[in-house]
Amino acid sequence: MISSYRLLTAGILLSFSLAAGAQMPAVVEGQAVPSLAPLVERVSPAVVNIRVSQTVQQRSPFADDPFWQFFGGQNAPGGSRQVASAGSGVIVDAEQGYILTNHHVVADADEIRVSLMDGGELDAEVVGSDPATDIALIRVAADDLTEMPIGNSEDVRVGDFVLAIGNPFGLGHTVTSGIVSALGRAGINPNGYEAFIQTDASINPGNSGGALVNMNGELVGINSAIISRTGGNVGIGFAVPTEIAGSIMRQILDFGEVRRGLLGVTIQGIDAEIAEALNASVDRGALITEIVPGSAAEDSGLRVDDIIIAVNDEKISNATELRNAIGLKGSGESVDIRYIRDGETRSTTAKLGRADVAAAAGADIHPGLTGAQLATYRAANGTEAGVEITAIVGGSPAAQRGLRDGDVVTQVNRRGVRNLAQFREVAVGNRILFLRVERGDRSLMLQIR
Repeated sequence: MISSYRLLTAGILLSFSLAAGAQMPAVVEGQAVPSLAPLVERVSPAVVNIRVSQTVQQRSPFADDPFWQFFGGQNAPGGSRQVASAGSGVIVDAEQGYILTNHHVVADADEIRVSLMDGGELDAEVVGSDPATDIALIRVAADDLTEMPIGNSEDVRVGDFVLAIGNPFGLGHTVTSGIVSALGRAGINPNGYEAFIQTDASINPGNSGGALVNMNGELVGINSAIISRTGGNVGIGFAVPTEIAGSIMRQILDFGEVRRGLLGVTIQGIDAEIAEALNASVDRGALITEIVPGSAAEDSGLRVDDIIIAVNDEKISNATELRNAIGLKGSGESVDIRYIRDGETRSTTAKLGRADVAAAAGADIHPGLTGAQLATYRAANGTEAGVEITAIVGGSPAAQRGLRDGDVVTQVNRRGVRNLAQFREVAVGNRILFLRVERGDRSLMLQIR
């Protein structure tokens, strides 16, 4: 009896779905039927499909052959091939032709083609890109484009209805709907800066760079990632909030690059065990273990042993949250910091410095590099020739993985790096790094995880 009821119910629902899919009436028994169609029709022209082609170097099957190794592997027969990929983007400035998308959609692209909803196709160029937040800004030259207004992602609440618009599996414009499932998600890309909006609106491969839209037709996020064992949607998708994407875009337009804020501290998280050992009054926060001389932290009066518990009234529970809170701000911005010193809660304001592209703390790039200071290495003739370990803390994660003061890294995951900017671009987002290190007159390979 129950089975028959279920079959009957399924049949009724299927019949209704087919009828509804064919034509949903505007009014049923005098009552208006809700529809997202007017909203979709208004915002969809601002979402574009992106096709990218790039050249990929193929590793020679003879690279490990002793004959070719005798010549340093340089003459081993190899080759390259063209690969294509698809993604999405959102027009945010119709007059200038600016389009927000993901860094991973356009990274290393030889050619970028943008398809509009009306069928038009345009060449695009990268204006700027930031792998740490997975945001890129590209530009097309065209008239009569439609832009999407940028909303305030800080106003988004769990439970809000949202639309995801993009180019899943390269199929073209596709709209899905859902709700905001969570806010401030981190840990998806442990080496990046993140505070994702989580949604159950269907997001699939190819949606990357597309729009997460609120019910006012405003852009509140750039769809970026999914969690899935199969590569398809399972109701857990993530979008970079416009608070972050907008900040990255403004920095690219103002400076031609991303100028990330720097507090100038080395930190570690606090838990109950550490709090007991330190006789601390809190068991959550970020403990300052070192302060860089002349940094924003020193200028603001912070000291070693202070425990930071809030930035701009946002609670800081661990080292990762502090790293995100500071790294997602721009250099020159002022932040209010609340901290614990000697059991008392205090406050200060710090004007953030700039995370210099010429030097960096390893922890800002990969957890396994914590304890190492890195800087662009220059050869005797002044040319950039790699990344040097300029200082390292004994017993630190970087030291435990075999790095030493004076090491020069020339490759990361078999990609050559001539300076710190290239090192950061290749390393950020990778859980495992294989570093080719020059140490004196010998070379070695170190695994960092």
